[in-house]
Amino acid sequence: MLVEQLFISGKKRTVSKSNERWSRSFLKSVSWRIIGTLDTIIISYVITGEINFALSIGGIELVTKMMLYVVHERLWNKVNWGKK
Repeated sequence: MLVEQLFISGKKRTVSKSNERWSRSFLKSVSWRIIGTLDTIIISYVITGEINFALSIGGIELVTKMMLYVVHERLWNKVNWGKK
């Protein structure tokens, strides 16, 4: 279904300069960061063997990368390259 929507559908889509709200960008950031932070915590634990250290690393990276993602997403919404 998703593949059909992305590649097979012959319908033309119009995309505005910014078709996402800040709330959508923020929620996408949260869901992605949960996955990314769990990955960071697991990798940190495997390397260090210390769960408290791994959780500290994961907590710091959760906040900083979420903020960076929202800014990155909003900047890309202003770029028209690749939009039809």
